[in-house]
Formats: sequence, structure tokens, C-alpha cells
Amino acid sequence: MLSQLPVNFEKVAKGDLNKEILRAGMIAELDAVSFYEQMAAITDNEDVRKVLLDIAKEEKTHIGEFETLLLREDGEQVKENEKARKEVEALTR
Repeated sequence: MLSQLPVNFEKVAKGDLNKEILRAGMIAELDAVSFYEQMAAITDNEDVRKVLLDIAKEEKTHIGEFETLLLREDGEQVKENEKARKEVEALTR
């Protein structure tokens, strides 16, 4: 689990700082989704499972919020996402 920052932000160029902050936020949220879904899978308490899955869903919203901001900040990421979409389409037709 993410217990420390994945990047030494002191070494990040000022122009890249916000992109790296957003990526670190995405990493933390992805980690949380994985954690909550794994805990939901092993509990035998239906109420606990429902709450864990609801929280995991909220974390997915947070990922989308970070990604939305990242795509505003990083034009290269926008281009690469489009390239990836086309590759997946070609591979899965």
C-alpha cells in the first residue's frame, strides 16, 4: 500500500510538479480501490461488503477527477490515450 510519496517532489521540475502531484493522487486512489475491493471479497458480512464497495466506487470517482485535471495539464498524455484507444480497438475487433 502507498505509505510514502512515490516521487521525490523536490527533484521534479517546477513545470512538471502539478502533473506529478496528480499522478501520485491517482496512484493512491488506485491503491485504495484495490484494497477496498479485496477486503470486500473476503468479508462474510454483507453490510461491511456493501460499504467497502461503495467506498471503492467513490475512489474511482476520485481517479477520474485526477485524470480530468491531468489531461488539462499534459497534452502528451491526451495524445497517448488516443493512441492507446486506437490500439485496443484494432486488437479487439
